[in-house]
Amino acid sequence: MPVTGSLADAVAEHRGALLPVGELPPVPGVSVRELTVPGPAGAPDVLLRVYRPATAGTALPAVLWIHGGGFCLGNVDSVHGGAAQAALAARAVVVAVSYRLAPEHPFPAGLDDCWAALEWVAGHPAELGADPARLAVAGASSGGCLAAGLTLLARDRGGPRLCFQHLSTPVLDDRLATGSMAAFDDTPIWNRPLAEESWRLYLGPWSGPVPEYAAPARAADLSGLPPAYLSTAGLDPLRDEGLEYGLRLARAGVPVEVHNFPDAYHAFGGPATPDQQRRIALEHLDALRRGLHP
Repeated sequence: MPVTGSLADAVAEHRGALLPVGELPPVPGVSVRELTVPGPAGAPDVLLRVYRPATAGTALPAVLWIHGGGFCLGNVDSVHGGAAQAALAARAVVVAVSYRLAPEHPFPAGLDDCWAALEWVAGHPAELGADPARLAVAGASSGGCLAAGLTLLARDRGGPRLCFQHLSTPVLDDRLATGSMAAFDDTPIWNRPLAEESWRLYLGPWSGPVPEYAAPARAADLSGLPPAYLSTAGLDPLRDEGLEYGLRLARAGVPVEVHNFPDAYHAFGGPATPDQQRRIALEHLDALRRGLHP
């Protein structure tokens, strides 16, 4: 959702209860169900919403789908349509995760919830009708940050093994030192002041060096990560950190496809035309399909 004031104001205005599955807009050809799985130690259970092509067989690839929202906004409702379309287009089980949000739950709460969800999905392929050898993560904006953080955690903890990462206009670097971050200080949808506030709320009382799992651009070593698709928007303050991360993945030997869409704000809002936005959406779905069905 576009943020027109501060993130704190948006949190007060837009936070709300999730819709029951039965009240969600139906997507023909997709079955939707919810389940809760154990959360991190001492934390609440984690809600998952599972999207599956209704006529598909078993052993589909699985994707953990992580919503954006500046670490403070959004929920599985906000990605309902996109997750359902991804399940259809990519012939996959798409598992959207509802994670704890800042500022009430700063880092590492949200990442820990996503990790618990990833471990559960990896450990229950039969229940999901999923192929255990094809597990991916996908996220947009701050969800892309969490997805990239999961790839680093999975590598460093020895699994789960991931086959693909799909990062759309990802948040990656808390240092905010790029040229695009300096240039786009008043752009619609996302800008430098919102980025500053978002990181402040997400990191909360954290003291000491910011871990690479919180800000993946801080990782010194990107080798051994799964193949990636990474997209950026030309009028987005996050553009340069995304492009640099893509270059670093390539230099580390990670297969990566990077696309910059020049005439778009963050999350591919205007001034991109409706036709351009449709093309961008179709490309993202095609990239996911290719990543899961190489």
